[in-house]
Amino acid sequence: MDAKLKETILNPIFKGNPITVLVLGICSSLAVTVTLKGALVMALSVIVVTGISSLILSLLRNTIPGRVRIIVQLVVVAMMVILVDQILKSFEATYAIDKQLSVYIGLIITNCIVMGRIEAFALGNKPWPSFLDGIANGAGYGLILIVVAFFRELLGSGTLFGFDILNRFGYVPNNLVILPPFALILLGCIVWVQRSIQKDLQEK
Repeated sequence: MDAKLKETILNPIFKGNPITVLVLGICSSLAVTVTLKGALVMALSVIVVTGISSLILSLLRNTIPGRVRIIVQLVVVAMMVILVDQILKSFEATYAIDKQLSVYIGLIITNCIVMGRIEAFALGNKPWPSFLDGIANGAGYGLILIVVAFFRELLGSGTLFGFDILNRFGYVPNNLVILPPFALILLGCIVWVQRSIQKDLQEK
């Protein structure tokens, strides 16, 4: 694989993670990580929206007048979000999760990660790299959501994906863990670990 393409894929997942490094998408990462199911659905939704939106807008980049580019971006992203939302509503297995996520699926339209990657990458690069960049940034976002949700559901409810894990051993769920402040604490710990490993991220 081309080194530049490899960097495009790996950088957003690790070294340039959109949540822990760029501090984007923080609000939804606090709101949708109470359960692993919700976090996984949100992660997959953002991956699909970011990847396909970046692909479409990269294909159109030479035909979009500069003065209306933001409007065009919003239309494309909104179309993808509506499609994802309708697909989630169409299946019995995902309908309950879609209701649980409430407005947060719709708010993907305003997610800084989606619009940021379109502006920073898709409008200046070819379709295939733009698609991979969108997928990778969505995956980096989703990875943090899943890590946070793992600990919040396990410690806050004693379950994982709804299956009883700790409660059978007499564990008493800690309701504090399912509150947004604990998610912020977890994110802080993840950022601290990452910056301890990646010395170049530490402020001089």
